[in-house]
Amino acid sequence: MKTKILFFMILGILGHAQINRFFYEYKFIPDSNNKEDVKKEMMLLDIDKNGSNYYSHDKFVADSISRAELENQIKAGGGNISVNRREKPGQVSYKVTKQYPDFKTYLFRSISMDKYKIKEDKKPEWKILPEKQKIGEYNTQKAITTLGGRDWIAWFSTEIPFQDGPYIFYGLPGLIVKLEDSTGSHSMMLVGNKTVKPKDSEQELQLPDNVKVLGLGGKELEVTKEQFKKAWKAYVNDPSKNMRELMMKSGGELGTKVAFKVRTSDGKEISDPSQVFREMEKRTKEMLQKDNNPIEPDLVN
Repeated sequence: MKTKILFFMILGILGHAQINRFFYEYKFIPDSNNKEDVKKEMMLLDIDKNGSNYYSHDKFVADSISRAELENQIKAGGGNISVNRREKPGQVSYKVTKQYPDFKTYLFRSISMDKYKIKEDKKPEWKILPEKQKIGEYNTQKAITTLGGRDWIAWFSTEIPFQDGPYIFYGLPGLIVKLEDSTGSHSMMLVGNKTVKPKDSEQELQLPDNVKVLGLGGKELEVTKEQFKKAWKAYVNDPSKNMRELMMKSGGELGTKVAFKVRTSDGKEISDPSQVFREMEKRTKEMLQKDNNPIEPDLVN
């Protein structure tokens, strides 16, 4: 079975016409004060001749459906545009791209309504150890590194001919099959793979000037890690700043009135702007308190 899988992967490399898709089960503990609450997300690592993309399967599906719905509504020319909330929007919102052959790495993350493209300025410095282990059907070897504020343990296999891996990790003599930080808070395990045909080139969704949809459309702002940390700190100190600025623009350059509505925990709907912003700030601070164990602490601390 292993020989057959490797044969198809090598065909994908040689033919340049297929994408090698690897499925990783990502387990993580968002709240260091509640280690019993372990979240799971299926992550995809797509590899072709130009590089790789690492992203959440659920978020990809949810975004694709929302984008299709929005495109249909724009084409229909209706006065009201709405994007329904997906049942499985995905718990992991970031994605990572690597460009071959130099492995130029970018992390894509959002803060409120702003999207960022963060250049990774450090390469993983691996120490390969002699320990070996059979993981699933693969023979693997151990390696360790420190990156992003965590110590990491990786198990890689030279039986899979890619020097890549999940998240921002790469540079070992084979694909990373398992990756875990020293605290056990974050772990990624290869659980399957297949080859898929690349889709036709997709043009980015062009939104009308008077339509703003959180999470869809728009360009990423390319920044350094230090610039992102500064933006993150500003967001933590004032979570509703972007929303207030958007409301102030209403009637101005947006040419329309912007309205915000939220529901409190007891189901009460709030539409008064000052109350909405207070509720948003409260929710954000509560969320941050429970999401205090990020995969890359150095990026937000």
